[in-house]
Amino acid sequence: MVLRHESFLENVQERGEYATRQEADHAARVVLALLGAHLVGQVRAELAARLPEAFALILLNPLQAAEPLTPERFVRATAAWIEGATEHTALWDVSAVLSTAADTAGDDLTARILLQLPPGYAPLFGHPRHT
Repeated sequence: MVLRHESFLENVQERGEYATRQEADHAARVVLALLGAHLVGQVRAELAARLPEAFALILLNPLQAAEPLTPERFVRATAAWIEGATEHTALWDVSAVLSTAADTAGDDLTARILLQLPPGYAPLFGHPRHT
């Protein structure tokens, strides 16, 4: 099931407690671009197919990661791309977006996404541990 653009952003905005839809949109674009650089093949394609088109395109056309980022470095990279963000606020941004993406993806696809990422990402997706 593909989540509508407004529904996806509404979920991100609520989870991230953003004052505006634009803040939620910016966080979603940054986090999904970074995530897309870490996913490959069918897993990335399946997640993109479940996201609203604008976000699917960002996920499918990422900058290429030179190396997989640990969760901590992923959060730091997010902070670097969001003006005024700190590591603490970026952690909030990452969790708001990735937990919404996980809900959209479903448990099976989320488990396959986590297998492509370094250990420690499960809590960012709203999952207590790596499955």
